[in-house]
Amino acid sequence: MIRNLHFDRYLTYTQLTDLVHDLAEAYPAYLRLHAIGASHRGRTVWLLEISNWATGDGSTKPGYYIDANIHAEEICGTSVAVYTAWTLLSEYGRDPLVTRLLDEQVFYIVPRVNPDGAEIVQTLPFYEWIGNGRYLPGEEQFGAGLHYADVNGDGLIVDMRIRDDAGEWKVSEQDPRLMLPRDPDETGGVYYRIVPEGTLVDWDGGDFVVPRPQDGNLNRNYPSNWVPESQQYGSGEHPLSEPEIAAVVRWILDHPNIAGMQCYHSHSGVILRPWLTFPDTHFLGEDKRLYLSIGELGVAETGYPLISVYEDFTPDKSLKRFGSSIDWTFGSLGIPTFSTELWDVFTAAGIVRDDFYPLRNFPESDWLKLLRWQDEALGGDGFLPWTPFDHPQLGPVEIGGWKRMFTFRNPPPAHYLEEMARANCRFTLRHAACAPKLRLRDVTATPLGDRLWQISAVVDNTGYLPTSLSAQAVAMHEAKPVAAELSGPPEMNFVQGMERVDLGHLAGRMQRHIAYSRFYDWPSSAQAVRWVVRLPEGDAALMLRAGCPRAGAVAATIRIDAADAVTVDPLLAAAGRTGEESAR
Repeated sequence: MIRNLHFDRYLTYTQLTDLVHDLAEAYPAYLRLHAIGASHRGRTVWLLEISNWATGDGSTKPGYYIDANIHAEEICGTSVAVYTAWTLLSEYGRDPLVTRLLDEQVFYIVPRVNPDGAEIVQTLPFYEWIGNGRYLPGEEQFGAGLHYADVNGDGLIVDMRIRDDAGEWKVSEQDPRLMLPRDPDETGGVYYRIVPEGTLVDWDGGDFVVPRPQDGNLNRNYPSNWVPESQQYGSGEHPLSEPEIAAVVRWILDHPNIAGMQCYHSHSGVILRPWLTFPDTHFLGEDKRLYLSIGELGVAETGYPLISVYEDFTPDKSLKRFGSSIDWTFGSLGIPTFSTELWDVFTAAGIVRDDFYPLRNFPESDWLKLLRWQDEALGGDGFLPWTPFDHPQLGPVEIGGWKRMFTFRNPPPAHYLEEMARANCRFTLRHAACAPKLRLRDVTATPLGDRLWQISAVVDNTGYLPTSLSAQAVAMHEAKPVAAELSGPPEMNFVQGMERVDLGHLAGRMQRHIAYSRFYDWPSSAQAVRWVVRLPEGDAALMLRAGCPRAGAVAATIRIDAADAVTVDPLLAAAGRTGEESAR
């Protein structure tokens, strides 16, 4: 029995741990479970390695990496990652795409990068945002000002509205729950300040601020474009200072076969692409078209728009996001990486918008739609009505507002989770299917007399992406070339050609997206390779291998008997050899 395999609720750490162990026990032929690191509070960061091991070790195949729940409250990403793992395991042999991918590739899935933070937001649900366990609730704010707290003891931290003639907000005449911005020239009404529910520390009776939590934003702790905390909220003491990020970075660096990546966040319903810190003019070669063409697969499967983080998701260009996963995995390693913001409550409520960053004011009509949606979908449980409370420091206030955890941040699981997981899973599978795919063809052995043999073959790439993956990978010297290697009995001598031949990079279909034209550089997807060798008397077996880390490895055995009869046996993978080794 596989415990906790359901997609109508969210998983605690213990439930997730039980689930991944049960999957590993149920599918030993396809799943290897790894503990790749531990959190600040000692919880394990689990990684599921999934492939059909009968077709070769994972290191001989292109890899596809998925992670989720890097931010504590974004727990729906864990469900999507688990759904993807379950699809790969349960649909092998039934779904043609799943079957092909597990035969030809390997998947690395981290369903929860931030186990401490996810546990805090689920066991102390009034905390909408917390870091990664370095600081516990109540420890994360320092200095004078308003500190988050459940002041009325109802188990929630929502908002407080305080009567103030200088306040920025007023009550909607259409629905008393709704607070609207005060008009620029408006006077003479009843106005409010809106602040988080909490208590005041070292307050002198004047205005107060909300000290920024020192809670750690794990997606600012990667080693590319990192800046210190004084310039980037949550970046950490230094790159990789947080153990969870150090663990996933180490795994990625130790697996140079990774050819594609997907990171799951939540809150907006968009598929994000590079760059985070640069405009689109920073792309090299055809890399922008790479993102647009693969990203459109995601648009088709999910209905989410495909947008640039810098161009479309950063309203204030002076507040760029540094030290992120995409800036490292694509910017430094050249691996095509998407970051999907799952779930869009506004679309669920029927609100049409032309911008995507969620932190803005919507028209009153849209907010009314949102309230009606939660009344119908959640039975009104997504919004806490404003309730008078005598605050020990501020006096009369009202406490209420949105319960953001299961409205804005995550979908109500019983209504939306499985459908969302299915659509996003299909995108990752289609993205993985774009990987470079090597093939050996026209393998021949021709006798030349006097035990001399000409061995020849063609190595080609039948995949969509080039074997280099991207122009960025080439520029960062992270794209190892394809190499072909011939080995045989110890007595075999090379008369023409070296044992290992560097074939360079092989183009993918992406680079031949239009018909041939003399005005367009149409790069080659295939390279011929040829050796002349002298073989000893009697039977001989030769092994021809070709590969590079991100395209995997292919091989064929050439058998020549004493009567000069030749048989060629193609292998599914270079058994016992990694793609990296075959490229040396």
